[in-house]
Amino acid sequence: DVILLKPQTYMNNSGESVAAVMQFFKIPVEDLLVIYDDMDMPVGKLRLRQKGSAGGHNGIKSIISHIGTQEFDRIRIGIGKDKMIPVVDWVLGKFPQEQQEDLNHALEQAAKAAKFSIKHSFSDTMNRYNKK
Repeated sequence: DVILLKPQTYMNNSGESVAAVMQFFKIPVEDLLVIYDDMDMPVGKLRLRQKGSAGGHNGIKSIISHIGTQEFDRIRIGIGKDKMIPVVDWVLGKFPQEQQEDLNHALEQAAKAAKFSIKHSFSDTMNRYNKK
């Protein structure tokens, strides 16, 4: 069984939803996969990791705080940033047309990686989808 969760909390409070669903369905942290955006990576780049800090991402900080560990699988999708546009406007706004193709490709790859990880180890998933 697979549960897809799109928290309805503010992003900074994502951990509340994640922890509640994990507790309700008795999901071990080993079965958690978080997919999220990363402004510190170029648009369209994917990075899969098995553990790590929040790296300044408030949603991930919240998840770590609420589940009590930073050792969970994650797929980061690069969304880049524009120094001329405030962070909130960039994250919540529309992507420039010239970046849309890269973003769409990254989203497709992230979905494929998530599906692959269901039947394979996350280590194998990282080997397949972490591209230079």
